[in-house]
Amino acid sequence: MSESAPTGAPQEPGSQSTATSFAELGLPAAILRVLDEHDVTAPFPIQAAALPNALAGRDVLGRGRTGSGKTLAFGLGMLARTAGRRAPSREPLALVLVPTRELAQQVAEVLTPYAEALRLRLATVVGGVSIARQAAELRDGAEIVVATPGRLHDLVERRGCRLGRVRIVVLDEADQMCDMGFLPQVTGILDQVRPEGQRMLFSATLDGDVDQLVRDHLRDPAVHSVDPSSNSVSGIEHHLLVVHGPDRYAVITEIAARDGRVLFFLDTKHGVDQLTRHLRANGVPAAALHSGKAQPQRTKTLAQFKNGQVTALVATNVAARGLHIDDLDLVVNVDPATDPKDYLHRAGRTARAGGTGTVVTLVLSGQRREAGQVLTDADVTARVTKARSGEAELSRITGARTPSGRPLDAESAAARPKNHNAPFRGMGTTKGTQPAQGGSGGRASRKSSEARKLAEARKAARVRRGG
Repeated sequence: MSESAPTGAPQEPGSQSTATSFAELGLPAAILRVLDEHDVTAPFPIQAAALPNALAGRDVLGRGRTGSGKTLAFGLGMLARTAGRRAPSREPLALVLVPTRELAQQVAEVLTPYAEALRLRLATVVGGVSIARQAAELRDGAEIVVATPGRLHDLVERRGCRLGRVRIVVLDEADQMCDMGFLPQVTGILDQVRPEGQRMLFSATLDGDVDQLVRDHLRDPAVHSVDPSSNSVSGIEHHLLVVHGPDRYAVITEIAARDGRVLFFLDTKHGVDQLTRHLRANGVPAAALHSGKAQPQRTKTLAQFKNGQVTALVATNVAARGLHIDDLDLVVNVDPATDPKDYLHRAGRTARAGGTGTVVTLVLSGQRREAGQVLTDADVTARVTKARSGEAELSRITGARTPSGRPLDAESAAARPKNHNAPFRGMGTTKGTQPAQGGSGGRASRKSSEARKLAEARKAARVRRGG
């Protein structure tokens, strides 16, 4: 799948740097010290290409898949150009706009050590947390603001932030911001910043509304494409696993019980919550991530997944863009992606920063053709395999193994699905991973093994609570 440059963008790439170290790029000594402390020595291609233009104050248009190193590519130039300046109350000097709360927090986390080394104050402005606290932080002064468009728009409307002094604006994951309906807010924000300022836009694709942003707000940008066919990532193996409906439940549970972390994608919040409860009921340390969770809980869940306390993260597409999780080598589409861009961004959670990984899509036989077409449209070639629980081929591809079957807590034990098809459409029961009630859908006996286990779990929980 090929793309052309946006209508208003130059057709030739910007000047390409041949730098093999950050020291050759003219960065401040304080930034070089932090890079050295973090053992970051050689720039990724997008960093070597974009940083000279960013440092020179030129508009930059960057295209590359997530995980290619874009944050430092725009961030170090922005910080270096802002160093030595002080922001008045409520009037930041540089702005990074991103589509999701998680990406905002991630960008802030990456840039904070370098900002601190330059004595720059950085504030994160996102929904789901106290707007009063964010307004107070801006009132105290922040040179750099990393924000989602909706919350920043709200703060501007409340006069908690003024954008007239902003001279550097970065749009990260611009295509997703447009896909999520943020174009009006983004355009409104760009209309308020200094018109002669620097603009840097990074996106996996440069079409549609992104093209409009480029034409309206970037001036003669230097164009840098890294992995221009962002779908063709050599470090990722793609698999379509054709599963039998009644066996699908067991396949998912065995994959989740693997030795190592795995990220599952489903279409709905309800499906995410039900699968999470089922996995925990079968002994898998699983957690849910979706827009219905409070932001502090989402932050905690991601931290637990990154440090290994949670080994199975079950998510909607809220996690598909921009999140960087080191050494994640398996992504599973429980619900197949229906859009090529969604597939590629889900897949982009693995094989980051030059690593390798596997992306598995589970399909019933009737879904195989449609799912295969999505992959074809994404310019992805996948190996098709019939998979059954307990078989060596499933373990070879995913590391699947038999779960312990021991509920991790009373809540997960109590939350086992009550019929043989729950929690997923077309999903049946098999082996030791079926829902608590019998495959017939009838009620379990009071004296059944499952009832006894549940009663014991509840008693243990009362003892722990002292009740």
